Amino acid sequence: MTTQAREGAPAVKSMEKIVSLCRRRGFLFQSSEIYGGLNGFWDYGPMGVELKRNIKEAWWYDMVTSHNELVAPPGAPAPYQMVGVDTTIIMHPQVWKVSGHYDLFHDMMVDCRETKRRYRYDQVVGRWVEYQGRRVFVTVDGEGPTVEQDLLQRALKFFNLRSKQADQLHWDGPVQPLSSVEDRSLVLGPDAKEPGTLTEPREFNLMFKTYVGALAGEENAAFLRPETAQGIFVNFKNVLDSTRVKIPFGIAQVGKSFRNEITPRHFTFRSREFEQMEIEFFCHPEQSQAWYQYWRNRRFAWYVSLGLASDRLRLREHGPEELSHYSTGTADIEYAFPFLPPGKFGELEGIAHRGDFDLRSHMEGKLDPSTRPLQVELGPDGKPRWRGSGKDLSYRDETTGERYVPHVVEPSAGADRAALAFLCEAYDEDQAPDDKGKMQSRTVMRFHPRLAPIKVAVFPLVKKEGMVEIARDIYAQLKKHTTCFYDEKGAVGRRYRRQDEVGTPFCITVDGQTLDDRTVTIRDRDTLQQQRVPIDQCWDVIQQRLRSPEQ
Repeated sequence: MTTQAREGAPAVKSMEKIVSLCRRRGFLFQSSEIYGGLNGFWDYGPMGVELKRNIKEAWWYDMVTSHNELVAPPGAPAPYQMVGVDTTIIMHPQVWKVSGHYDLFHDMMVDCRETKRRYRYDQVVGRWVEYQGRRVFVTVDGEGPTVEQDLLQRALKFFNLRSKQADQLHWDGPVQPLSSVEDRSLVLGPDAKEPGTLTEPREFNLMFKTYVGALAGEENAAFLRPETAQGIFVNFKNVLDSTRVKIPFGIAQVGKSFRNEITPRHFTFRSREFEQMEIEFFCHPEQSQAWYQYWRNRRFAWYVSLGLASDRLRLREHGPEELSHYSTGTADIEYAFPFLPPGKFGELEGIAHRGDFDLRSHMEGKLDPSTRPLQVELGPDGKPRWRGSGKDLSYRDETTGERYVPHVVEPSAGADRAALAFLCEAYDEDQAPDDKGKMQSRTVMRFHPRLAPIKVAVFPLVKKEGMVEIARDIYAQLKKHTTCFYDEKGAVGRRYRRQDEVGTPFCITVDGQTLDDRTVTIRDRDTLQQQRVPIDQCWDVIQQRLRSPEQ
């Protein structure tokens, strides 16, 4: 990417502009928008579905399809195998009891008695403020780049002041979480008019409940899966018995999951329906730490290789107080999303060392002793009913004869969060020449070519002199190989701008010279350079650039 192409790029990206472009150019729409929308649910438009599909296909190809099981990749302790599954969204409810989700998968929430609104307890933040002897803790729902300004506006409105009177407010201390306040009677809820309206926090289970069969009784209750991982664990033995995989090996899955988030927010970052790209990697307990380090590093490098700037990514190890009930170690790959305050990062992917918790739980029905134990149910005969499946999910090494319960390392990525990160990273504004050579501002999505929804667009310079027929023929040939777009309407400069806004890396233009020497121009989205290429070499040149975007 040239310096010239980057001139004029804003230092801080506008989330408002990114969201506007996503809707205008068909990346993302609010679900059920014509009926007012449904919070926490999003539809992918023509450009968005291609982007997300490319992300999933790149992940599957890089992690599963192209993996050479005969050679250990750089940094890997040993060669390993990779296979895939596709499991159901609804499973036996006992799966969620044994996994701990039924008892432990919850967030803390608070309600406002005045507004009847509900908030996630850990996302409400505020600050102490005093005016004419009255002191309150004003709050907003969630952090963001404008949290200080939002708190100021809340305080001005509460004390019935104008903006010019802001200097009469006396602030005490920094922004802090709601949990730091003991006297709730002094807390002004995020949307309340008077303090003291927030309830005490209580648990809220995040699983969507449904019913299987004709009767909606508790005996037929089931849940939409909150993660894809458990479908892999309960099929561990099936995969072993039906394939020739040997430890170490991984099972990959891409699929929908559902979490009844209390307060979905930040565009698609926190949604109630989302898609995961997960690997459960099974290994010998003595090698699990080495594999954990390998997957941490490999997954971080994957995002960088597809265009996320390394200075906006970080790999953060969880502290003991953050670890899930199943985890003996977790690291998050985090990205500096534009909707977060400067210096803040949001989770993009988690790599968890799950130990032998999952397989052992589905065998024996026990949780980690450091967490709340599962309640034992009594059967009709009055005896305790074993919660595990009772199936042997251990592994026997045919070479050594050793039998053990494998440890698991789980790289768990969100396809929707990845799409959002690549959208935010790709968005740029710079200067580019128009049809008359005059520099004008343009909006451009600088997607990595592997991820770009459209790889190449084909234009006739004008609709005459045989250019249209040649352009349509080139389009028909390229369409057999890759996603391609044809456009003959409007000035060619405006057509370039439209393709820049959806991130098309290359545009082919048929002009007057084409009729003389059978060559066309290939325009590069990022460098703005144009190269003349014989028509019969178009796909070879495009293919080479798709493989080596830096050239």
